[in-house]
Formats: sequence, C-alpha cells, structure tokens
Amino acid sequence: MFSEELKNHDWEETTAAIMSKTAADVETALSRKHPGIDDFIALISPAAAPYLETMARMSRELTLKRFGKTISLYIPLYITNACTNSCVYCGFNRHNQFPRVVLTPEQIEDECKAIRRLGPFENLLIVTGEHPKLAGTDYLEEALRVCRPYFSNLTIEVMPLPSEDYLRLTRSGLNGVVCFQETYHRDRYKVYHPAGMKSNFEWRLDGYDRMGQAGVHKIGMGVLIGLEDWRTDVTMMARHLKYLRKRYWQTRFSVNFPRMRPSESGFQPNVVMSDRELAQLTFAFRIFDNDVDISYSTRESPSLRDNMMSLGVTSMSAGSKTDPGGYHTYPQALEQFAVSDERSPGEVAEAIRGLGYEAVWKDWDKIFD
Repeated sequence: MFSEELKNHDWEETTAAIMSKTAADVETALSRKHPGIDDFIALISPAAAPYLETMARMSRELTLKRFGKTISLYIPLYITNACTNSCVYCGFNRHNQFPRVVLTPEQIEDECKAIRRLGPFENLLIVTGEHPKLAGTDYLEEALRVCRPYFSNLTIEVMPLPSEDYLRLTRSGLNGVVCFQETYHRDRYKVYHPAGMKSNFEWRLDGYDRMGQAGVHKIGMGVLIGLEDWRTDVTMMARHLKYLRKRYWQTRFSVNFPRMRPSESGFQPNVVMSDRELAQLTFAFRIFDNDVDISYSTRESPSLRDNMMSLGVTSMSAGSKTDPGGYHTYPQALEQFAVSDERSPGEVAEAIRGLGYEAVWKDWDKIFD
C-alpha cells in the first residue's frame, strides 16, 4: 500500500529539494525524453518560473499529440450533503447547522432529466458527503442504477470504500472514482480532519490501491490547494501517481488541483496559489506524465479555463451545481463551495469551439472495455 511507500519520503526534505533547484536543473528536466520525479520537482520549483513559456509550448505539443484538439466535458450531481466528518474547510462539516438533504431515487432521476436538458452530457460525476449510514454502498448502487439509463460514463466522488465494495459497484455500472487526498502531510492532515472517518489518513490514502485492486477503469487524484505548501503536496501526489501506474497499469488516471473557494465553513487558506503558479503546475504535470487527464473544475474563472484549454487541460466540468438537488429538486440547498465559472454548458462548449477544439461529451463506453 502507498501509505508504507510514503514513509520513505520526508516532507521537509522534499520541500528543501524543491527550493534548492536551479536553472540548470530546470533545463535538464526540459531536455529529458522521460522526466522522473526529480525532474518534476525542478519544473514546479521557483527556479522554473522564467521557463513558463517554454513549458507551455511543450505542454501544448504533448497534449495535442496524445489527446488531439479535444476537451472532455462532465457535470457533477450532488445527491446528499449528509456527512459525519468535521473537515474544517468544508461547507458540509457536520457541525454546520443547515438542513441535510438525501435525494431519493425518484429525485435523483429528476436531477438526471434536468441535466440532460442542459446539454448532451454523457459523463456524470456523482458526489456525496461521507455518511456510511445514509450514503453507503447500497445507496450508491441504487444511484448508479437510476443514473445509468441517462449517462454512458458514471464516476463517483464519495467516501473511500473497501475493495470489495468498489468491485461491487463496478458490476453495477461504475466506471471511475475520484478521491481527493486533500494533503499528503501526515501530521497536518489530522488538524484539518479532526473527527469522522476522514480523519483516518492511511485509510483514505490506501483507497487508491483498493480502487486499483477492484479494477476501477479510471482513478482521479487531487490535493486541495490552500492547506499546505502546494509544491510539496503535488510532489507527493506525483510520486503516488507513479506508484499507481506501475501497479495498476490497465487503469486510466486523472489529476486535479482545486484551489480553495469560499464555503460555509469560513476557513481561510493557509497558502494562496496564483494563476501563474497553477499554470506552471499544469505544464509540469503534462511534461511529467504525457497520458494523464488534467481536469479543471468550475472553481476556476472562465478566463483561466479558456486560456488553459489549449495548453494542457483535457477535461472540464460545466454548468455545475455543488448543492444536492441543485438542478431541479432543491435549487437553494447549501453549496459545498462557491462556483466561479457560472457559464452554461452551451457557453463553455462554444468557448471550446472558438479555440478550434472539439467539446467531447462522451469519450468512453463500457462496450469498449
């Protein structure tokens, strides 16, 4: 399990390695045909800032070679905000006083119909709070059953599950799983997640292994930018991705770098990442891993998302509602976080076409598995 592998990588030593990189290290990394972790460290270091244009060109060329002129579109469907966790930065924190919503199968179907009216989406991301009793595997299986007739590709972003439950869900129509580790800093992790099942660092971290063991088709990874030093966190994630690729080579992978947005919690970020730094990170990941899907959500601004469409990003959400039932059933429920890009799916698709790219609403079907 990766939790054992992570013990070999000291947080402070990794931070020191990043800050010690020089321009020569960056140039060496850019010359490599197959960059390694040390090269990735150079590319996200402050020393790489003057090389941003070179990195952007490389990222664009590599993305075009692997993905062509396409941007895959998906939409999230929040089906419950019930949660047993106390994450200090999240609007769904169990201590926040607001009505909790658990959509019924009939309401989930109404949401599916409402989403279909927004655009020809085929990629649906089903999101829940982490509540084993109200949103356990039985509930998730029923949600998949309801959503399957409406969408070709179903992904979940839910509490980490045992391997046998992931396997069960794949047999019920599940295609992918997204899980955010939030931070790889083992000690500080407990500060942000003081109670609830999410407070178990190892259980969450090893969830990716359990997904791979269950044969999940696509695994999405991410850290929450705003908690700890972002450069060190994403280096740990890059190590994690390399580990997973070696062991679960038949699985596809995606990465996401969500920057903190305002939420009901009122938590203020400890670290602020600029747009330029986010672009640097995106380019570095594309150069490091040519095949990984890089996703931007509606947390980011329309202008930034448009600018990054041709420079390394390969998938985006559109028309997102981050409140349960937000498309039809409960349009005024509490959002998990505030959305920045409020354009309609059609407007996002038009922006993609305006760049000479194709908006892909469906890129995989179980028939091809």
